Amino acid sequence: MQTVSPQPNKARIAPLAVLPVFFDLNGKRVVVIGGGEPAAWKIELLAAAGAQVEVFAEEVCEELAARPATSVTISRRHWTPHDLAGAALAIADIEDDAEAHTFIAAAKTALVPYNVIDRPEFCQFQFGAIVNRSPVVVGISTAGAAPILGQAVRRRIEMLLPQTLALWAQLAAKLRDEVMDRLAPGAQRRAFWERLAENAFGMRAPEPADADPGFAAAPPAGRVTLVGAGPGEAELLTIKAVRALQSADVILFDDLVSGEVLELARREAKRMLVGKRAQRESCAQEDINAMMLTLARQGKHVVRLKSGDPMIFGRAGEEIEMLEREGIAVSVVPGITTALALASSLGVSLTHRDHAQSVRFVTAHSRRGGLPSTLDWRSLADPATTHVYYMARRTLPEIVARLMTGGMGPDTACVIAACVGSSTQQTWRGTIGDAAKAVENFALSKPTIFAVGNALAQRDASAGDLAADGSAGMQDARLAACQ
Repeated sequence: MQTVSPQPNKARIAPLAVLPVFFDLNGKRVVVIGGGEPAAWKIELLAAAGAQVEVFAEEVCEELAARPATSVTISRRHWTPHDLAGAALAIADIEDDAEAHTFIAAAKTALVPYNVIDRPEFCQFQFGAIVNRSPVVVGISTAGAAPILGQAVRRRIEMLLPQTLALWAQLAAKLRDEVMDRLAPGAQRRAFWERLAENAFGMRAPEPADADPGFAAAPPAGRVTLVGAGPGEAELLTIKAVRALQSADVILFDDLVSGEVLELARREAKRMLVGKRAQRESCAQEDINAMMLTLARQGKHVVRLKSGDPMIFGRAGEEIEMLEREGIAVSVVPGITTALALASSLGVSLTHRDHAQSVRFVTAHSRRGGLPSTLDWRSLADPATTHVYYMARRTLPEIVARLMTGGMGPDTACVIAACVGSSTQQTWRGTIGDAAKAVENFALSKPTIFAVGNALAQRDASAGDLAADGSAGMQDARLAACQ
């Protein structure tokens, strides 16, 4: 047999600051020296791992004193080197350098791995941040350099791993022997484990059929998830939305969905643009429906990714009705709708209690392309209700005319905004008397909303109040940045 040598000077793995290792502590004795809060948290981790924890401390914190003595025993005395004999691990909460050196010497004599809490220079091993989906356990270490950064990494991993992953891992452990007996090595076993792994990220708990090793031969059931992509910023996605993107086989996305949102999707997922935009060639709703149905019938997990919230003027009702009629499982993940994103970007409350007692979302684009014929303009002309008109670029002049005919004064505050939530957001603030002229500066192809009502003037009033104490400059600068 010919031996293939690695290329010279080329390491197979980049240097590691520490080696990640997982201790099996079930039923093993672990010694903890110290009874303060730092030690109490380490004791919780050790007990959760099944260790028999012996604590040596003259004083203990309230949390530790109240802990049930199931797998933890507390000796109210100072530790001795003999206490470390036979232990699997030794952990100490020690601040004095001399005592820390004594502890390390005793641990080395007893051949016990040691850790002095929050003192990396006195540690043979370290605790990392943990993501717990036991028996799946993820450990994160920064080698003691940046614990807060490690916690930030942990939070992001927590977001991606569903809680049901633990159930799937437990099922895998339970089935391992049966799979080895019933399925031939190679393709059959691999197909089973790959299918189980895919289902583990499908945002559901295991079902009885999943426990049958023969289920790998059965075609997977297709489904559709309608996901709200929010206003564009990826960090505004819900955790559930990210998990849906991570488990998708195919993503049908709107033209308004940002690239940074799509970057969070599973790399292997096929991405298909099905956007509908004014003044541009668009994909017909019937074609989108047919595409979802065909892909789901092929056993795919189809994510229909819509900007904003899928249930606000997103034709989700039609899509859900069609899919349910055809027997396709469908679920919805909400997102932040454009009106709320606009309110946040301007720092304006749409329901400020001094200015507006309700808020209404209104479509400015009917099936025929113009304003819906069923709108009650006298009701919409109430300035004490904040009204937000979606898809309003072409119809805005007519909206203004209808509102003024209904009794709304031309000095009523309003906002025109396009591409809300993106780096190219365009915003104009003024009164409805000037809005018809102002909207001419907005491209017809840009997604535009029109918000009207007394609540939209609140920041202007605040700026006036600040002027009285000489602080208006900062307020004016913030407003100008949105214009």
